[in-house]
Amino acid sequence: MNNPSTADEPWPVRVVSQKITAWIGKLGWVWVDGQVAQISRRPGSAVVFLTLRDPATDLSLTVTTSNDVIHTGAPQLAEGARVVLHAKPEFYPARGTLSLRADEIRQVGLGELLARLEMLKKHLAAEGLFARERKRRLPFLPRRVGLVTGRASAAERDVLVNAKRRWPSVDFRVMNVPVQGPTAVPQIIDALKVLDGDDTIDVIVIARGGGSVEDLLPFSDEALCRAVFAARTPVVSAIGHETDSPLLDHVADVRASTPTNAAERIVPDLAEEQRLISHAKARLDRAITHLIDRERQRIESWLSRPVLARPEALLDQRAAEATALRDRAVRSLEHRLGRADDALEHTVARLRALSPAKTLERGYAIVQRSDGHVVRAAGEVADGDILRIRLAEGEFHAVAQES
Repeated sequence: MNNPSTADEPWPVRVVSQKITAWIGKLGWVWVDGQVAQISRRPGSAVVFLTLRDPATDLSLTVTTSNDVIHTGAPQLAEGARVVLHAKPEFYPARGTLSLRADEIRQVGLGELLARLEMLKKHLAAEGLFARERKRRLPFLPRRVGLVTGRASAAERDVLVNAKRRWPSVDFRVMNVPVQGPTAVPQIIDALKVLDGDDTIDVIVIARGGGSVEDLLPFSDEALCRAVFAARTPVVSAIGHETDSPLLDHVADVRASTPTNAAERIVPDLAEEQRLISHAKARLDRAITHLIDRERQRIESWLSRPVLARPEALLDQRAAEATALRDRAVRSLEHRLGRADDALEHTVARLRALSPAKTLERGYAIVQRSDGHVVRAAGEVADGDILRIRLAEGEFHAVAQES
């Protein structure tokens, strides 16, 4: 039936199933990488059913194989193991299900895992996920801390106990998730997204205790690394012990050597901060005391100066100088007045000696014509002129007469 389906001529279910089977069959045999989430064996049957899960996303497929295939390629196969299998996709029309039929299974060894991780590490580093310049500083005192860790785990206890011992009022929002196994990565990513979307969270800690390389594989998962790189909130990686170094350590903003070290990184030590404050206060007190002492000495130095020790002394000195100047002025004035008085007396005596009255007292007289002209020669007087004769005491008139 090659005609297209329509509402008037729909395809029967068997036709759709046949076409799906044909489409899937075109894919052929493929090599598939995944993690074994579940192994089911039926008693008395050689068929084994596996649930193969994608390590990075919550997606799985059913795989059917045989005990011989498993014993040949992966005799120690257990749930959580990483495998590469050669399989062909098959669609079962009766049940409408899709599965993979594997004829070869290879369990990925530690060496191969490490080689893959090294390749992934170089790839992520080339993209800049490990760049130091993009790493953010942790807040000095976060309002709230997000913690992603296993339920009731030692890592959870180490972070909470040590953080509260350092800063008793620290607030946590804890998201408990599987920290190993096939479901670990998607649940860790989901928890990270929830905490990153919480505006009250200032820093996120992803913590897990120690374990084997296989146990710590979820924390080297590419999807988790990219989710941490994309987070808005600073992330602290606290995975395993000092020697453990999953890829998450390189992507996170801060790498803590242990969960206990993470607690030391995310909150300050209250006792240490109080000690630092006391030390700073003591230094400040000493500095202020030194400054006050120095200024007191400066003021005392100023006060020891005569002008401030006895400020009236300057006034007394100026008053004495003013008195001395006044006395000098008085003496100078009296001296000058005395000299002026003597000079005046001498001048008066000279004026008196030279005055006409003194001359008249010696027997001389002043002769004046009637017009007031003082007669100095006989030729100035005519016969019969009336003359005025002034003497030392009184005057009289006379008539001029030629002799």
